[in-house]
Amino acid sequence: MKIPRITTYVRIMPTLAPSVSVILPFRNAELSLRESVESILHQTHTDFELLLIDNNSSDQSTTTAKDFAQKDERIRYITEYHVGIVHALHTGLAQATCKYIARMDADDIAYPERLLRQYQYLKQNPSVDVVACQVSCGESEKSEGIMTYVNWANALVSHEDMFLNRFIDSPIIHPTVMFRKSLLTQLDSYREGSFPEDFELWLRWMEAGVRFYKLPEVLLYWRDSENRLTRKDARYKTEAFYRIKTAYLVKWLQKYNPFHPKVVVWGGGRKSRQRASLLEKNGIEITAYIDIISDKTTAKPCIHYLDIAVPGSYFILSYVSKRGQREKIKDYLQQKGYQEGKHFLLIG
Repeated sequence: MKIPRITTYVRIMPTLAPSVSVILPFRNAELSLRESVESILHQTHTDFELLLIDNNSSDQSTTTAKDFAQKDERIRYITEYHVGIVHALHTGLAQATCKYIARMDADDIAYPERLLRQYQYLKQNPSVDVVACQVSCGESEKSEGIMTYVNWANALVSHEDMFLNRFIDSPIIHPTVMFRKSLLTQLDSYREGSFPEDFELWLRWMEAGVRFYKLPEVLLYWRDSENRLTRKDARYKTEAFYRIKTAYLVKWLQKYNPFHPKVVVWGGGRKSRQRASLLEKNGIEITAYIDIISDKTTAKPCIHYLDIAVPGSYFILSYVSKRGQREKIKDYLQQKGYQEGKHFLLIG
């Protein structure tokens, strides 16, 4: 799907009380902000408010945002001088007046039907509180790693799929979500810390029983630009993801692992053992490793994968993250009668 090209801008005066608050924080985004804002202004769902949160910008994006706010009464320009995405999000959420909150980033472009499709879904499905969508990427963003992640995330549509796979990586791309504002008072908002704020929120909400869904259609053009926080900030590095994943994985194991606190880890390599060691620091006991080599030198017994016991003998956590191998391990375990979420989980 191609990017929708914005060629004209016609001011639309609000005729209805807004139903959706779009939160768009930005900092020094002069190269992309205009196109991002225009993609919201050209939505088929027009009864929204757009909150532009200026997070201490020092370039022309401030002027761009103020100009938009002067031209369209649906847009509010808000300053947040305390630098940080969580501070900007909190400021926007505190100012939002609508029951539904849509996230948007200054790098990205929303397709015209995005707000309408998500708003309609939440209205028609009261049991779901968070709805996301699939994304497309530009040619410059189509590195092998990014496309692997995008294809993986796009394939996770149902709540059950996202719930089971959330310890691999974030199953939802942040600027694609729309959610009910009531969640913020019931379960708290974004938290500040040494972790990705969006991933922590999804993990926390899912643990609390919040239902998610992803529309099986591309409604956002996602730019993984060099300036995006996920590339620059230490909170989005791989090890930060593992720390926050482990914290919530331990809570899940306490509830659902019949052998708690004991687990068997698939992956006897150094990196797998290093990442799995975070479990032991949180009270989980690794009783053995599974590997393609049964006599691999490890601190615990190493089981050859062909010799794994029948389902129900132990709970397996697969820490093999090599591209393509994770899927092969899942297929193998399922062929052996193991059920995902009951007998094993895949960890990124």
